Amino acid sequence: MPAETPRRPYNSGRRREAAARNRAAVLEACRELLFQDGYHATTVRAVAERAGVSVETVYKTFGGKPGLVKALWDSTLAGDDEPVAMADRPQMQEVLRTGEPAAKLRLYAGFVRGIHERITPLFTLLTQAGPEVGEVLGAGERERLVGVTAFVAHLDETGALRPEADRVHLADALWALAGPQLYTQLTVGRGWSADAYEEWLAATLAATL
Repeated sequence: MPAETPRRPYNSGRRREAAARNRAAVLEACRELLFQDGYHATTVRAVAERAGVSVETVYKTFGGKPGLVKALWDSTLAGDDEPVAMADRPQMQEVLRTGEPAAKLRLYAGFVRGIHERITPLFTLLTQAGPEVGEVLGAGERERLVGVTAFVAHLDETGALRPEADRVHLADALWALAGPQLYTQLTVGRGWSADAYEEWLAATLAATL
């Protein structure tokens, strides 16, 4: 009997690297097509073809077009596709470590500005796409409210809020003040610079909180 050909050892690391490359290629293809052709003209098949992967791979990884767009939203918001919560990222950790309240809010305003600088083009594109992307934007806003609420709780726990402060009310106020809608209105609509927005947000948060 001929000798059996030895099996090649399973390389999970190589498989993960290939999956990560495919994921990155799909997200980049999705971004390019969204800004080139618009939301409605961008299909899963077109994204797969541009990324050089199968349609099945896109569905298996992202679960369809809404999931793909949400993944693009999340990676744009964070600045990368690493599975690290926003609260655990270095810039936010610096905010949480800072003791002096005014300095903490200035750092937080810079953190919010950075997010908006990354996300505003995609936010503007998706808000013009109609109800079909409502769940993607809605999920993003719900997640943002969770983060804002946690930050207000942190401010309270570190003694940065007035004793009589209503945490729920303040979280709602911060959620509105630091939202992409207001940033877009001030920078795109009124021509503010990102620096001017950051300074205004820091001062307004200090006065509000």
